[in-house]
Amino acid sequence: MAPQLEKALQLIDEAHAQDPKKVTIDGHEVPYELHYARQMTRYLEQRAPDASDPLKLAIRAQHFRRWEIPRDSYPMTRIGYHSWRTFLKKRQAQLVAPIMEECGFNADDIQKTKAMIEKQGLREGDKDTQVLEDIACLVFLDDQFEAFEKTLDEDKIIKILQKTWVKMSPEGHKMALELHMSQRCQELVEKALAA
Repeated sequence: MAPQLEKALQLIDEAHAQDPKKVTIDGHEVPYELHYARQMTRYLEQRAPDASDPLKLAIRAQHFRRWEIPRDSYPMTRIGYHSWRTFLKKRQAQLVAPIMEECGFNADDIQKTKAMIEKQGLREGDKDTQVLEDIACLVFLDDQFEAFEKTLDEDKIIKILQKTWVKMSPEGHKMALELHMSQRCQELVEKALAA
């Protein structure tokens, strides 16, 4: 790993480690956003083992300092949710840029990473942004879906799964279908795909 990439990942993870929300992983308490970032990187290694440094950094920083702007700081409506997400993407991209600059990345690489974090080019078929989207969906399905599905009724969950599926590439679909899920989660995915 190039020294500038290693240093940037370290600085990003140091920020993730400040997340006050904790999860227990293999018997150890870990800051949630650090766990999330590691999951994102783990799936990147499977989905795109030859990923560029800007993509590796966008993957690791996708939720950069997200806990500082809680969901309930915006109206608890659909519009509020989208406004919150839009603000977060821009903020996360802006916060990561100085870290990359400090570590010696050039302006072009910094711009590429920012664009991916902001999901620019996704509708236009940007390959790297699609990889990031696939991985965010995979981490949701693998790491968050089981707890999440208990909070909503089945119809809403199926709609969310369908929206998630549409965002993913064929490669992402293949990986999603190979995930180990509880029987209930597997049933919900099957219902969503059959509808």
